[in-house]
Amino acid sequence: MKEGLAGMDQAFSQRHLDAVRQRIASIDRADFCRRLWRRDWTLWKEDDENRKSILDALGWLDLPDKMSGKLDELVEFTSRAKAAGFRHVVHMGMGGSSLAPLAFQKMFEPGENGLPMTVLDTTDPATILDIERSVPLARTLFIEASKSGTTVESRSFGEYFYHKVKEIKGEEAGDNFAVITDPGSMLDALARERRYRSVFLNFHDIGGRYSALSYFGLVPAALMGIDVREIMAGASNMMKLCGPDTAAGENPGVILGAMLGEMALQGRNKLTFLGPGCLTTLGMWLEQLIAESTGKEGKGIVPVPGEPVGLPEVYGEDRFFVRFHLETEPDEFLDRHVEGLEEAGHPVVTIGMKNRMDIGREFYRWEIATATAGAVLRINPFDQPNVQESKDFTHRLLKQVREEGRLVEGRMDMVEGPVRMYTAGGATTVSQAVSLFLGQAREGDHLVILAYLTENSRVVDGLQAVRVRLRDRLHMATTLEFGPRYLHSTGQLHKGGTDTGLFLLLTCDDAEDMDIPGQPYTFGSLRRAQALGDFEVLRRHRRRVLRIHLDGDAGAGLEVLRKVIENLPA
Repeated sequence: MKEGLAGMDQAFSQRHLDAVRQRIASIDRADFCRRLWRRDWTLWKEDDENRKSILDALGWLDLPDKMSGKLDELVEFTSRAKAAGFRHVVHMGMGGSSLAPLAFQKMFEPGENGLPMTVLDTTDPATILDIERSVPLARTLFIEASKSGTTVESRSFGEYFYHKVKEIKGEEAGDNFAVITDPGSMLDALARERRYRSVFLNFHDIGGRYSALSYFGLVPAALMGIDVREIMAGASNMMKLCGPDTAAGENPGVILGAMLGEMALQGRNKLTFLGPGCLTTLGMWLEQLIAESTGKEGKGIVPVPGEPVGLPEVYGEDRFFVRFHLETEPDEFLDRHVEGLEEAGHPVVTIGMKNRMDIGREFYRWEIATATAGAVLRINPFDQPNVQESKDFTHRLLKQVREEGRLVEGRMDMVEGPVRMYTAGGATTVSQAVSLFLGQAREGDHLVILAYLTENSRVVDGLQAVRVRLRDRLHMATTLEFGPRYLHSTGQLHKGGTDTGLFLLLTCDDAEDMDIPGQPYTFGSLRRAQALGDFEVLRRHRRRVLRIHLDGDAGAGLEVLRKVIENLPA
């Protein structure tokens, strides 16, 4: 049955439609919209332990109003940067400090008054070296973004490139740097000490994943020459539509959140995003927002971005599809596939966007929706109780490097060609190990590929081929996560959410490596420690995980893995 609610088209079965309508009515009876705008923390939890984390995280609600008076400042900052001779921007951050900028970078070309931008959010040495060799260091503006100011990855990026620019410009190196951080952070103090070009102090009561419409998202957007006034006009319009006086049944954010929460309770918790390729990174931003917000207390919505669309029969009964339709960029191929999904009875919601500039509207809509879904699931959508675990293990491993000069990799079970196997479960061949691992799959599970590999086109294509093959074989939702990015995105869901994940963790050798200034370890050692730390935390949570190391060329190793999967017995 098709129906439109608040500008969204839904194709639901009568049972699912009735459940969603009942959920919206329940939200309305609870006076959710007014209480949300009153910052009523009891919408989610009623204990004092959660009270502070909720109240300290609701500053995003009126961000379109708060940022409206700061947009001229951002445009002027861009003009001054261009006038000073800068020709490129490198934005350095992780998670909530990088995913909105990454969406802007991938969705938009630099405007007439803007600069080309590269987003750095990986400790992969090959990627960092490629940026160093491809940008004009003396004429590049480096933005270090971190709410706390102590994020190990962005701090390492900042120190590395500060010292590289200092080799060229001496004590004037600070002129090539700006920071986005919270007031009073260590990064704030460091930037002033080094006389950085600018310090953007964000609102302290906004969590990273809800910060897209703050300085964290808008500074890089403005530097690209994107019209931030138009972006924020769309966000302001959506804020009005989601305001306190709008009934739940007419509120586009609340309706979407009611769908997300109710469909998860109905077993449809694999939220699969479909849309044109230009919106892939919007899906990555949504992935962090939803996974980190809902994946806790053994609950969670599993976002599935970037999975190539398939025939209806390859999908299980745990799927819920959200399709983005760009009016200016129609996609007949996707239209036909979506029609097939609807005819097969899969629930599909279609969200229309006039053009890419509607991203501001969607940022705000989905923040409201995620907060609403959190209330439906009775979890606190503003904390991340399991994120620190992997960081702690990484710190222990890096301490080992400081004291012993090396990382202990753990016991290797077998070597077969370019593939080294860990936790092989007693298998004697790679094929047998993979078969035993996949044989643990249960109905409603999903497969997660955790790739500590260089994110280039050959590797991505190889991983997508593996992903699609496994989806079609097992009828399971699949996600592809590059480390260490996912530690700041879906890591919370992996440990705190439902135990439905099968985790395939891939590592590789580094052809080149480089030191991190002030540290006794390299970027390659940091990335390997992050992989091993997360591997151990997953095991401690009794998650089903298989680690594979690819010797030499990662692309060649992935081809071997793909052939192994293709030749597995049915």
